[in-house]
Amino acid sequence: MSKKILFIYNANSDAGSKMLDFAHKIVSPDTYDCALCSLTFGNFTENKQWTAFRESLLAKGYELEFFHKDEFQESYKSKFGHKYTYPIILVETDHDLEVLVTTEKLNAMETVENLIDEVGSFSDQ
Repeated sequence: MSKKILFIYNANSDAGSKMLDFAHKIVSPDTYDCALCSLTFGNFTENKQWTAFRESLLAKGYELEFFHKDEFQESYKSKFGHKYTYPIILVETDHDLEVLVTTEKLNAMETVENLIDEVGSFSDQ
């Protein structure tokens, strides 16, 4: 079983995009289109429950990588030809990337507890 989980946000990494995302989350959080970011971060800091869960995964030996979608596409374009929607959570296997949590499932989550339960069910296997 893989020990590497990739978290890909539906946002780009450039400064302009980060500023727009920050403002959008505050002004119109209901229309912000990165559920992963909304679940794991408040307006200014990482969600404390998420931080504790993330640290527990690291303690179990998982490698976690967090990407903006442009960073992910650049880092993985030559390795895997898959087309993904974002946000998404993937698991890297020896030969491929497998979807752990789909965009649709992330977008339907209402609380960080939902996310922790979903990722936690995989990490407890």
